[in-house]
Amino acid sequence: MSIIQVKGSGKSVAPDRTPFFGVRVPKEIKSMIKPISKIEQDLFRKLLKLLVAALEGNEIEYDDIKRLESESLSEETIVIIYAGFMTLLKSALKHTSLKQEMFVEDLHELQIPEIFHNDLSSVVYGSRRPKIDNFSNEQRPRMTRLDNLKWRVDVAISTSVLNRVLEPSIQMEMTLSDGTIQSFEVPISQFHKLRYNIAFILKEMEDLEKRSILKIKD
Repeated sequence: MSIIQVKGSGKSVAPDRTPFFGVRVPKEIKSMIKPISKIEQDLFRKLLKLLVAALEGNEIEYDDIKRLESESLSEETIVIIYAGFMTLLKSALKHTSLKQEMFVEDLHELQIPEIFHNDLSSVVYGSRRPKIDNFSNEQRPRMTRLDNLKWRVDVAISTSVLNRVLEPSIQMEMTLSDGTIQSFEVPISQFHKLRYNIAFILKEMEDLEKRSILKIKD
């Protein structure tokens, strides 16, 4: 594993792990570091409320952002901060095994003001997390899956060329999750190849899982 250290608040990330935001600090987070020093906690909590609503799948209107504008914070600055915290939270929420103390440690490295740490932690580790995860899972691109499979064995007794064939074949019908139905014929020879290849792949997967490099360690 490569050693990664992030310079920031005078501390450094433990050399045996990667920060939750990755090897490099995303540009959206970099851009907000300086502007967030102008935000008071009350305004930050209003902004965080919008962020959580968006992460749960609610639509955020332009007026919702506009209302946070003040003499000290322009609309452009608020948008920069909003984008930065959205990137930060999404990066953290990707990790199901990220410990809270590590999360806070990384916030220090990013120079996020300490008064915001508890509120950010409440999003990543609080009661709203399941709803956020559910929406995130629903938005992931998915391949169609197999919902149902029917099959039967047919035996061709004769053809236009041969009077006696007696060659079996397998008729298969697949119903996919999008409602599509696919029907096809599989000769016995091809069915045996399919059976062999599936067994071979399962064996390869089993061998890979036994390799220590693929085992997840906290």
